Amino acid sequence: MDDPTLSNQRIQSAPATPRLNLPSTMSDSSLHLENLPSRTMHINRLLNSNYNSSPSRTIYSDRFIPSRSGSNFALFDISNSPTSAEGKEDGSGTYHSLLRAALFGPVTPDKKDPLGPPACRNIFRYKTETKRPLHSLSPFGLDESVPGISHSPVKAPRKVPRSPYKVLDAPALQDDFYLNLVDWSSNNVLAVGLGNCVYLWNACSSKVTKLCDLGIDDSVCSVGWAQRGTHLAVGTSNGKVQIWDASRCRRVRTMEGHRLRVGALAWSSSLLSSGSRDKSILQRDIRAQDDFASKLSGHKSEVCGLKWSYDNRELASGGNDNKLFVWNQHSTQPILKYCDHTAAVKAIAWSPHLHGLLASGGGTADRCIRFWNTTTNTHLSCMDTGSQVCNLVWSKNVNELVSTHGYSQNQIIVWRYPTMSKLATLTGHTYRVLYLAISPDGQTIVTGAGDETLRFWNVFPSPKSQNTDSEIGASSLGRTTIR
Repeated sequence: MDDPTLSNQRIQSAPATPRLNLPSTMSDSSLHLENLPSRTMHINRLLNSNYNSSPSRTIYSDRFIPSRSGSNFALFDISNSPTSAEGKEDGSGTYHSLLRAALFGPVTPDKKDPLGPPACRNIFRYKTETKRPLHSLSPFGLDESVPGISHSPVKAPRKVPRSPYKVLDAPALQDDFYLNLVDWSSNNVLAVGLGNCVYLWNACSSKVTKLCDLGIDDSVCSVGWAQRGTHLAVGTSNGKVQIWDASRCRRVRTMEGHRLRVGALAWSSSLLSSGSRDKSILQRDIRAQDDFASKLSGHKSEVCGLKWSYDNRELASGGNDNKLFVWNQHSTQPILKYCDHTAAVKAIAWSPHLHGLLASGGGTADRCIRFWNTTTNTHLSCMDTGSQVCNLVWSKNVNELVSTHGYSQNQIIVWRYPTMSKLATLTGHTYRVLYLAISPDGQTIVTGAGDETLRFWNVFPSPKSQNTDSEIGASSLGRTTIR
């Protein structure tokens, strides 16, 4: 408006009562500007003074953080389980129940659930810190009555002795990768080929017996015990196979057929397989008059590894041609051929725990242990050991195997299958560990090397049914000679 007279009239007609709704004890004069400085000073004095709270009153901070675990959402029909963006629950009820039982024990009528709703009727309350003993939060200190939770203690890793319990001197034990000069019988007798002689060492009595002497024109290339009984097969450098009755120290028969040395032998009941440098494998039935029943051809170089499966249905052979073949009882040609190794295959072992599981090891240029499923004809896995694999043997008591090695570390390794984690690495031999045999109880192995020693190691546990100590280690410790 532009008329000043009309403005003055409106101001004069305004009511005299104050427009603010103030208490009767407060006048509008207290709101005048001139009273502000004194009130500001009064507020500052209150802020700067040391304010002491009443001891009977608890003061809380201005941050309000509710505890969901101690809140009674049921009063307002509010769910206590927040959902994710996809609408799924944050955790399953079974998991929470199991976790609650593991941490706080089972819920009984006289024991309230610590994660359940509180007794108060407040929808929110401040979280109360509850001190609990440390063992109550440990997964190993659980109540035995909690279902679905294993209470078995954690097993400590099995300790394998790092030193041999016995060492035998074995003069003239040859340092030849392709030979197999040590074998352990089911009657607990060790056979060792030394030069042109075969010696027997009784593990129970430590008695040493000279079984045979082939003469200066021949030498021992392989020895192999029959699965049962006292018969020992001896392969010679002249290509012959001799059968000896060890209980009588008498030769039963001599079988021919190979043109060159016989470095590998394997028994299957009364059937004896022999592998030679002439690249062939001969199947011999010692009950028959003929020297051999069939001839297996396939390798292109010396046959240096032979092993029958535990069910006596399949024969695995390894050769210096880097090939691993599998034969059955009726074939003259290999039914399976594995060509993945890049060096000679001497180390062969069938698993006693899983049918058709075969392990093989390669020489210096390969250094690998490979696993095969002969039932499905598949390659399962490969482990690079870092050195020449000379021998493999599987434990009969546990799912473990041991390997012996040559260039360049000359070590013995105990493996856990199928993880192939190392349980122990045993050292002591100064030459390649070319020979390996296992005791009939499956606990002890013996290793031989070109350092002309035989070393006995306790590497595998006893069978579950065996409660007495093995007779193998009953003899006195120390170093003796086998001849």
